[in-house]
Amino acid sequence: MTGGAGFIGSHYIRTLLGSPGADDLQITVLDKLTYAASPENLDEVRHLDGFRFVAGDICDEALVAELVAGHDQVVHFAAESHVDRSIHNSAEFTRTNVLGTQVLLDAALRHGPLSFVHVSTDEVYGSIATASSSETHPLSPNSPYAASKAASDLIALAYHRTHGLDVRVTRCSNNYGRRQFPEKVIPLFVTNLLDGKKVPLYGDGLHVRDWLHLDDHVQGIELVRTRGRAGEVYNIGGGTELSNRELTELLLEACGVPSTMVEYVADRKGHDRRYSVDWTKIHTELGYEPRKDFTVGLAETVAWYRDNRDWWEPLKARAERLAETC
Repeated sequence: MTGGAGFIGSHYIRTLLGSPGADDLQITVLDKLTYAASPENLDEVRHLDGFRFVAGDICDEALVAELVAGHDQVVHFAAESHVDRSIHNSAEFTRTNVLGTQVLLDAALRHGPLSFVHVSTDEVYGSIATASSSETHPLSPNSPYAASKAASDLIALAYHRTHGLDVRVTRCSNNYGRRQFPEKVIPLFVTNLLDGKKVPLYGDGLHVRDWLHLDDHVQGIELVRTRGRAGEVYNIGGGTELSNRELTELLLEACGVPSTMVEYVADRKGHDRRYSVDWTKIHTELGYEPRKDFTVGLAETVAWYRDNRDWWEPLKARAERLAETC
């Protein structure tokens, strides 16, 4: 499992190893431990016999080949994922997201794991004014991050079509939940507001996103890993579409602060107006359905950040120092 010290990957691991029947499960995490990774996210499972951690780069061909050879399945989370950073410096996004995925696929082809689950994003579809993007919707990425993910999706699917490799691709909408790195919009806004700082709202604040709770995303990925079909793409949606302005108002209310804490800033380059995925396929084929009510999930998320300053304060300070050097 690549990128297992990150937000989604670590929760997936904690969920799997904490499930009934996990005694027979063996998971090896490969993670480079870049700035957004949090090794503490894996503390709950480090003591388990079924867990192993390897610090390393998915672009390291020898290391990847060695690890893939000893495993039956690959679940690929590792990626550079922050859109703003990709705009200012796209080289690492291309290297990790595109080349790293190709290295993993080559190793899988040589050593034959039973399946390769490639975790991607709805951003590959680009903006959609009305309705929702299905899995057959043309890819039209607008940011360097989204373009690197679209490229990795296409490479992964090409390995299925060319070589018959069992590749399954998931594309999720915007995630939220506990332990999310505090440069993403919800934890950034919550931690700013908890510290009495204003929050930056891009443009007119009317960009729309569909929000997916971490638990529901993990549910969807696991359904694809255990029951998905080779060569298929599965959208994973949350079912709650909000404009950024609406989301901000909810966060202001949850943190008990006035609207004067919002600072409108210049819009981001290439900022997609609306994302929306049609998740009919994963619902019909695999029985997926979001379970977490957004109001409940958001309240739980705000409470977690309020109660866990010792987790996010060092990460936020590190991210701010890094941003100053970009």
